[in-house]
Amino acid sequence: MGGIDGKKKIAIITGASSGVGREFARQLDAGAGGEIDELWLVARSADRLVEVAAACAHATRVFPLDLTDDASVDLLASALADENDAQVTWLVNSAGFGRFGRLWDIGREENVAMVRLNCVALTALISAALPYMGSGSRIVNLASVAGLMPQPELSVYCATKSFVFDLTRTLDYELRGTGIHATALCPKFMDTHFLDHAGEPQAVRRMTSIGFEDVGRAVSRGIAAAKKGRAVCITSADMRAAYALSKVLPSEVMLRAQDLLFTLREGPSVPARR
Repeated sequence: MGGIDGKKKIAIITGASSGVGREFARQLDAGAGGEIDELWLVARSADRLVEVAAACAHATRVFPLDLTDDASVDLLASALADENDAQVTWLVNSAGFGRFGRLWDIGREENVAMVRLNCVALTALISAALPYMGSGSRIVNLASVAGLMPQPELSVYCATKSFVFDLTRTLDYELRGTGIHATALCPKFMDTHFLDHAGEPQAVRRMTSIGFEDVGRAVSRGIAAAKKGRAVCITSADMRAAYALSKVLPSEVMLRAQDLLFTLREGPSVPARR
């Protein structure tokens, strides 16, 4: 076990039970990211993690954890500390969720939970894994095209993904000279379990009218970009064009343009008192 330097090479993937995380596990297991010795699969569903692990050729460890609980990141940090001379060669932060609708309709509990998982847990896990990384290690954070510009009826989710986008770019800059790189992966919506309970159905239909992206292609492009040391990977041409527009047009113009594009309803502007 271990590469030519004798270290066990570990790939940690959150949200690994389905969708993008599961596809990262599949492709890294198949060798797309280079040499690894063990996959650490993290998600809430133990049963699904066991299924993913059973399909892997490499050794696996499953961690059925809720990353919004600080104790979960502590457990992963302890597991790394218990390893003898291991190196985290891949950290894929794929765990996350979003809710469509107006902020007040989504509600305080879910809005705060989005921030805890998409931002706080991701930052904590990066901090825990970095001491075990070295030259050649890669961090991939799922930022989504939602992080590239504000979008009506997706305010909190967009804000969390904007945080991930900016954090990743800055982190990659801070890591220059170490041989470690961080990549913000920004795909369009994909036909995964993410949309199963995404909130207001009409808002979901509007926002996904831009079309879906193939999960396998998005992950493949993300891995390739990370290997090249690119800080950003926007996986579709139309979203690269939209991002370029967002850099020159005021956010108010972009928001109103999306109102027209998605024909948003003229709803009440004041939330109901609760």
